[in-house]
Amino acid sequence: MTQTKKIALITGGSRGLGKNMALSLAKKGTDIILTYNTRQQEAAAAVKEINDLGAKAVALQLNMGDVKSFDTFFTSLATVLKDNFQAEQFHYLVNNASMGVHASFAATTEEEFDRLMNVHFKGVFFLTQKALPLITDGGGIVNISTGLARFSTPGYAAYASMKGAIETLTKYLAKELGPRGIRVNVMAPGAIETDFGAGAVRDNKDLNSFLASQTALGRVGLPDDVGGVVAFLCSDDAKWVNAQRLEASGGMFL
Repeated sequence: MTQTKKIALITGGSRGLGKNMALSLAKKGTDIILTYNTRQQEAAAAVKEINDLGAKAVALQLNMGDVKSFDTFFTSLATVLKDNFQAEQFHYLVNNASMGVHASFAATTEEEFDRLMNVHFKGVFFLTQKALPLITDGGGIVNISTGLARFSTPGYAAYASMKGAIETLTKYLAKELGPRGIRVNVMAPGAIETDFGAGAVRDNKDLNSFLASQTALGRVGLPDDVGGVVAFLCSDDAKWVNAQRLEASGGMFL
């Protein structure tokens, strides 16, 4: 099979930051496979937007918190690659799928901790492991972290700890996958106006104003501030960028 275009797999690419990453990559000519958990209609709408940009796109269902479902997912992915893209592998993996819990350290439950662990660390660890045979040599992986792994804001102890683990994992992946020419980097957003965390940054004016006041560029972020950074990391322009943490926060809490 001859691949004429590059393909990116973006988990959680049907909405929010993931959707913007998908659109940004599509604008650069990259075909997209995006995953969604439950919101199939949003995924279908995202696929249409990508198609309208002239790129191919397919949406697959994936629950990042259920590692036992990954074998079935990769069977479906292999079929989609062959049937929709005439390909056997893809070039870029973006580990973006996310869910949030806002709770103080003292109030965080074991159930909340496990949900965060399964989606943000265990899921990413084993999804990436199972993806390795399908990622082309010379490809790339982008793991999505958070500014909260650098600065501390009460209420995110568990979430930020999982992302800190992802940042460490990224370095190990870069080292171990280097012989295959696969680059592995972290992109860490700051506060962004999305529906993440029940839309707190977007909808809570006091919180929005406070975070803007603590950001060098004087505002909180928008999805368009982030997608292009991932598109850069998933391109030949970033061919010598490896094992790096790139924060897109406008300069928060400097």
